[in-house]
Amino acid sequence: MIECNNIIKTYRNGDNETRALRGVSFKITDGEFVAIMGPSGSGKSTLMHILGCLDTPTSGTYILDGRDVSTMSDDQLADIRSQKIGFVFQSFNLLSRATVMRNVMLPLMYSSLVSEEERAGRASQALLSAGLAKDRWQHFSNQLSGGQIQRVAIARALVNDPALIMADEPTGNLDTKTGEIVMGTFQRLNEEEHRTIVLITHEPDIAAHANRIIHIRDGVIVEDAHNHHKKVIDQSKIHL
Repeated sequence: MIECNNIIKTYRNGDNETRALRGVSFKITDGEFVAIMGPSGSGKSTLMHILGCLDTPTSGTYILDGRDVSTMSDDQLADIRSQKIGFVFQSFNLLSRATVMRNVMLPLMYSSLVSEEERAGRASQALLSAGLAKDRWQHFSNQLSGGQIQRVAIARALVNDPALIMADEPTGNLDTKTGEIVMGTFQRLNEEEHRTIVLITHEPDIAAHANRIIHIRDGVIVEDAHNHHKKVIDQSKIHL
């Protein structure tokens, strides 16, 4: 699914040069659940932007689902993002004046090839996958709890059936209990639907839900290992 080879990212501001990534290489196979973990300033956000096709490396290659995206134009990257990647952000990024259904359908609105009926059907399926109760689908975001809002954001990420889900600090605005519930949703999507998930976090307790943890510091990978102490959530006890 993902192959990064000697990724270097350098930012220049006048005569000043900052190397955010210093030769990062790793692979993620289809169906893996991987956490990329590091403190502030470690380079994990820069790496997330490259993996999510929001930015390109200064040098090195990034292969996503068989395609080299490291030298693509902005328009080409936008196409890849819409076809291959679903994003879940810490800040939710929902439209407050739109219902849950309209928020989830939003990524489909730009395609004239998808009818309104199909949009509604795909949004319904995504909401079911994300685990949000049907009686919430016509609510507005200000009528939902934080955990419910994040499930809407997860459903929106799923609606295009992406090859990859990128979750950037998805529990950062949630309390501990609700964060655990949301991480349980990611676990189920990975285990039952075999979704490939890359989670960006600085919290060890959140990273512990993944099958593999990549630690990054000062722009380099310092550890990449299978998580033998994975936190498993009892799905039968998840209610939002």
